[in-house]
Amino acid sequence: MSKILFVMTGADHWTLADGSRHPSGFWAEEAVAPYEAFKAAGHEVVVATPGGVVPTVDRRSLAPEVNGGPEGAARVTAGLSALDELRSPVKLEDVDLDAFAAVFYPGGHGPMEDLAVDPVSGRLLVDALDSGKPLAVLCHGPAALLAATHADGSNAFAGYRVAAFTNAEETQAGLADRAKWLLQDRLTEAGVQVQAGEPWAANVVVDRNLVTGQNPASSAGVAAEVLKKLA
Repeated sequence: MSKILFVMTGADHWTLADGSRHPSGFWAEEAVAPYEAFKAAGHEVVVATPGGVVPTVDRRSLAPEVNGGPEGAARVTAGLSALDELRSPVKLEDVDLDAFAAVFYPGGHGPMEDLAVDPVSGRLLVDALDSGKPLAVLCHGPAALLAATHADGSNAFAGYRVAAFTNAEETQAGLADRAKWLLQDRLTEAGVQVQAGEPWAANVVVDRNLVTGQNPASSAGVAAEVLKKLA
């Protein structure tokens, strides 16, 4: 049995262009589906957040309309309740990467607030990429890649192909015109090659040891690719 590190946002909001706080956190499906897949395969999951704060779920991610109906919402809510590791995260600052076989970053708008500018997370991402271990990043999670820079300021993921939440999806979600910046734009500016799929459809991109997914529909596919790499 291997240990898989879940690096999760510690933010409970996303600051918009007008300075207002949009309630947020992590997206439930993006934590629950990979967690269940990894546990079913016999792996141990450890959750880490900046400062060791207990991560906040985006309440909107528990609604029936974003989970395919009431049954899907009930399944995700039950899965979240069973994710005991969420209640006792370790401090990201204390993580020893050598103790883990793989690293996974779920999304939600929270990473846009904290992980996008977190130097500890940035260093961990650079080290994970260099290690060759499976590194998976999902939806808005790729915001964390923006903090993964070398000493000369260049981005460690420049030239990598990734899937990430797209401008089209942010627009359809109603937040693009209120955002300080858009994830697809910032990644592109950093030299990361965003491979945009159809809005809301599953899109998983694998480039070397990096596995990325575009949106919540990509959660299971991302987990499956990580498990393939660990097999």
